[in-house]
Amino acid sequence: MDADNETHPAIPGEIRNWAMGCHLIALVGLLGNGLGFLVGPLIVWLVKRDDHPFIDEQGKESVNFQITMMGAIIVCIPLIFVAIGVALIPLIGIFDVVMTIIAGVKASNGEHWRYPLTIRFIK
Repeated sequence: MDADNETHPAIPGEIRNWAMGCHLIALVGLLGNGLGFLVGPLIVWLVKRDDHPFIDEQGKESVNFQITMMGAIIVCIPLIFVAIGVALIPLIGIFDVVMTIIAGVKASNGEHWRYPLTIRFIK
């Protein structure tokens, strides 16, 4: 089994739930204001990161992914004027939602998940 996809059932359920929360809280943020998808994971990670290395790892992944998605949307805004942004913005949104759900499920299973196409601003 690949080390990146290794399952760790020894990680307690509460720890896995907090790690899952780091990912899935972004979905709640997408429904609210414009920055909730980033602020939610950031708050959960900052509050719980010292409780367990798995929460710290998954929280950083979630925050980095949401920062990357925010950057992609910002880049696409001027592209609306040349029509490609009109198609890219919904695709980025769908990609964000799908990857966030996958990450939440993986964290719930105790698997170490790394988002694809993510710039890792927080190491």
